[in-house]
Formats: sequence, structure tokens, C-alpha cells
Amino acid sequence: MTALNRVPSLLTRAGTASALTIAAVGGSIAVPGAAGDAAAASPATRALQIAASKQGSPYQWGATGPRRFDCSGLTLYAYKKAGKTLPRTAAAQYNETHHISASQRRAGDLVFFHSGRNIYHVGIYAGKGKIWHSPKTGSVVRLETIWTRSVWYGRVS
Repeated sequence: MTALNRVPSLLTRAGTASALTIAAVGGSIAVPGAAGDAAAASPATRALQIAASKQGSPYQWGATGPRRFDCSGLTLYAYKKAGKTLPRTAAAQYNETHHISASQRRAGDLVFFHSGRNIYHVGIYAGKGKIWHSPKTGSVVRLETIWTRSVWYGRVS
């Protein structure tokens, strides 16, 4: 059985979160064992996939996974699993990223929400104006449209 023939069954087993991630990162899929695609995925793409795989995980202030997350805990966890180190808080993560404009943003970049100069939230850009994030107490990790223009973007290097 070729890797392409396995894709439909992999999608069925992977679930909705993975299918949404595949759509968000441009419609491609990395099939384990197929032509090195998984190894070729960038850390940003892997972090996005990892964050999406946590869909439905409950918010908990100060939590960094693997079952519960706050906003920066989710980004920290996803990038750590993708092989990159980030600081613990959203503001510290912003300070450690390469700042980019909205027109330069790509799937896997971090989206920082701010009020004035104060950063209060972070998520992972999924494309098409959406982010994966862990929003607030009583909520869960989810894909959501960016709801404000008061955002800055950062790329993890």
C-alpha cells in the first residue's frame, strides 16, 4: 500500500483537529514513513499541528500541558514538542520572537494580543485569520477567528 493510499484511513483515525490543521497549513499531510515528509515539516508547522491536537483540552491558569493549558502554556508546549524553547509567559514569548507584520504572518507564527503596550494573550496562527489558543477559564483549546486588530505577530526562530 502506498503512502497516498493510506491518507484517507489516516485522516479517519486522526480526527477533526488534525483535519482542521491539515487545511490550515495548506492542505498537505505528512504520512509517517513516507519520503521524509514528517522530518521536513518546519518547527512552526509541527507546533501548529501539536496545538491543534490538543483541541478540547481544558483551560487552567498556569498549566503547561499535556492535558490542561493556559494560553502561553499551550504555545510553550507545542513549540517544545516541535523542538523549540520558549519562555513561560506571553510577554516573554513576544520578547523572544522575531517581530513581523500581519502581511508577513504564516501558519505557525505566534499571535500576541495587546492593550497598549501590555500583552495579555497568545495563540498560534492557523491561517485565514484564525488561531489555535486556550482562551480563558471555563473554556477549552479551540480554533477561533482573531477578534481584534490589537495584535502583534512573532516568528519563533
